[in-house]
This record gives sequence, structure tokens and C-alpha cells, in this order.
Amino acid sequence: MTQVFFYHGASDRIAAACALLGGAYAKGKAMLVYAPEKEVASSVDRMLWTHPALSFVPHCPADSPLAAETPILITDTLESVAQDERLMNLSREIPPGFSRFQNLIEVVGQEEADRSAARERVKFYKDRGYEVRYFDLSDR
Repeated sequence: MTQVFFYHGASDRIAAACALLGGAYAKGKAMLVYAPEKEVASSVDRMLWTHPALSFVPHCPADSPLAAETPILITDTLESVAQDERLMNLSREIPPGFSRFQNLIEVVGQEEADRSAARERVKFYKDRGYEVRYFDLSDR
């Protein structure tokens, strides 16, 4: 069964997501980032190129010719993606087919709309028997 992790209370949701992606990369873990909104995907892409200033987290779109050799993939669809270990959801919706992934990482900011959507997703997961683990980012 998919393990669900909610990282909540981030003052900057994109920066928090990129920090988590950097940590995953440092540990040699591949990650698929589901970002169906172009603005969110572009923000993640830009931040992974520039922060932190002295490092780089290899990433590319999931449909890139380099995807097979790149640990962090950004996608707006989950229909035909080979990696099924770790999924980071940067959408306010339930990711389609999330249950095929071993781990689902949700990153939630402090905006009320983000928090409200996250509460609905938590309820959805819990109602279906998924254990949800929480990590508070508000003090970081």
C-alpha cells in the first residue's frame, strides 16, 4: 500500500518542495514531481537550477529524451511514466493513479486554499485506509 507523507505549513511551498527534492537526490532517490499547472512546474524547474547557489539537482521534464537517466522528473500527466517509486504531488487535487507509487509526498503551504485542499486530500486517503504521516515545516 502507498505510504502517504504530508509536509505542511511551508512558508514557501515551492522552496520546500525543492529542498525535499534536493534531499532525495542527495540520498540517490528518484522522484517524479506531478505539477499539472505550468506556473508551478516552471517555478520548480527554475528553483532547482538556482537554489542552493552552489549545487544543482538534475531534473528534466518526464517526456524529455534525458528522462531515463535523470533522477528528478517533472510532469503534468501520470498516464505513461515509468518511475513508480516516489511521487511528489504539487497539485491541489488527488493525483490520478497515485496508488501505483510506493510513496506519495504532498507539500502544503500556509495559504488557506492550499490548506483546505490538503485537508480534503487527507480525508480522501484516510477514508480509503491509507496511513498518513505528517511533518511540520512551519518552523523552518
